[in-house]
Amino acid sequence: MLAFQGELAALFAAFLWASSSVVYSRLGEQLSPLFLNFLKGAIALFLLGITLLITSNGVPYLPRYSIIILTISGVIGVGFGDTVFFSSLKYLGARRALLFETLAPPLAAIIALIFLQEALSVYSWLGIGLTLVGVATVISERASNQDITRNELIVGSLLGLGGAIAQAVGAVLSRVAFTDFDVSPLWSTTIRLTAGTLFLIPLLYPLRQELQIPSLKWSWRLWTIIFLTAFASTYLAIWLQQISLKFTATGIAQTLSSTSPLFVLPIVAFLKEPITLRAVGGVIISIAGIALLFIY
Repeated sequence: MLAFQGELAALFAAFLWASSSVVYSRLGEQLSPLFLNFLKGAIALFLLGITLLITSNGVPYLPRYSIIILTISGVIGVGFGDTVFFSSLKYLGARRALLFETLAPPLAAIIALIFLQEALSVYSWLGIGLTLVGVATVISERASNQDITRNELIVGSLLGLGGAIAQAVGAVLSRVAFTDFDVSPLWSTTIRLTAGTLFLIPLLYPLRQELQIPSLKWSWRLWTIIFLTAFASTYLAIWLQQISLKFTATGIAQTLSSTSPLFVLPIVAFLKEPITLRAVGGVIISIAGIALLFIY
C-alpha cells in the first residue's frame, strides 16, 4: 500500500481545485456561479456513474445508517457549504472569503477529537497551524485594498464562518462513515455528490429565466471547458478528498485539501500576474507545515 496515500490524495485534490478555480473565475463571467456549481456536479455524477458501471460488480450492500450519514454530509458540505461560500464571495470578495475557508481544517480536527476521539500528535497540530498561517498569508495579501462596508463585513463574515463549519461537519461525517463501515471512496463520493447536487435544484428555480438557452452564449468550446473543469475539480478532486479522509485523520486531510491557494501562485505567475514576497513567504511557511503533517 502506498505510504501517505491519504496525504498525497489531499494535496493532489488541492492542486486540481487550484487549477480549476482559475477557469471557474472566467466562466463565472458568463454563467451564474450557482448554475455553474450545479452543472459541474451533474457532469461529475455522470462520470461517476460510468466509472461505477466499469469498475463495480453492482451496488454494494451499505447499511442504511452509512447512507444517511453520507447523504447528510453531502447536503451540508457540498450543497449548503458551497452555496454559503458563494454568498460570502458577494460580500467579502474572493481573498477574504477564502480566508474563512482555512478555518475548516482546525474545526474539523476539533470536531473529530470530540466526537470520534481522533487525537492528533503535537507534530500534526503544529503542522496544521503552520499550514493555515501560510495559506492565510497568501490569501490575505491582496485583500487589504478591497473596500467594503461594516455591514458587508459582518454579513460576509457570518456566511464565511457558516461555510467553514459546514465543510468541517461534512468532512467529519464522511470520516464517520469510513470508520464505522467499509465504504469505498468512490461510492461515498457518489452518494455525497448526489445529495449535494439535488440540494441545489430548488435554489436554481428563481433563476430559471436566466438559464434559458437564448440568454447564454452556448458553444461546443464552452461545453468542453465546463466538462473538462468539472472532470478535474469535482469528479477527480472530490474522489481524492474522500480517499484522503479514508486513509488519514480528518484534520490532516482537511488541512492539506485547503492548500489550493498555494498552488494558484505558479499558475498566476505563468499568466504573468505579479507575486509578492509576502505570498512567497506564505508558501514557505505552508510547505514547512505540510512537512510536519508527514511526521507521525
